[in-house]
Amino acid sequence: MARINVNPTRMELKKLKARLKTAQRGYKLLKDKTDEMVRRFSVLIRETKRLRDATDEEVLRVLRQFSLARGVLSKKDIERIFSIPPVSLSLDCVTVNVLNVEIPKLHLEAGAAQEELPYSFADVTSEADHAVRAAGEVVSRLLRLAEMEKACAMLSGEIERSKRRVNALEYVMIPDLEETIRYISQKLEENERGNLTRLMKVKSMLEERG
Repeated sequence: MARINVNPTRMELKKLKARLKTAQRGYKLLKDKTDEMVRRFSVLIRETKRLRDATDEEVLRVLRQFSLARGVLSKKDIERIFSIPPVSLSLDCVTVNVLNVEIPKLHLEAGAAQEELPYSFADVTSEADHAVRAAGEVVSRLLRLAEMEKACAMLSGEIERSKRRVNALEYVMIPDLEETIRYISQKLEENERGNLTRLMKVKSMLEERG
């Protein structure tokens, strides 16, 4: 806590009181915003963890099917099978405002799945069929997970910045303003007492002369 270097005048005292009022109001608003962001972040992080666990299971299932298919098919056949997706996807990325934080929002539209897979069944195994279909299904989960993890990272960064500003107001600016206001008030009171003492002395001297 340090005193601000200003002249101890009534005008400065008035300005500092106005700054203190603004700082206190800003602190309350920023603290409420930070608390709300922490609440939303907690909800989002739990949802993200649940989705990540589910997505990890889906990805592992796809990898198992892929490993089985790779064990019985040539590299050339594997590349041909997985180079032609069974569904078409369209992705649109926009941003949404969450407590003044621009969070990305992904809109994924999947086209109609092909009734027949884009290769001959005589050329591949059932494991490859399952792997191709599962890979198409897991894409939407991966994109949703990417969206939520990015939102968590952005909210986390904004929470840290907000906390630093809250701490700066609570532990630096507001105490400094209060200390300076207290100093100027005391200084003005001392000046008033000094002026009153001088006036009383002058009055006493005039009475003695009279």
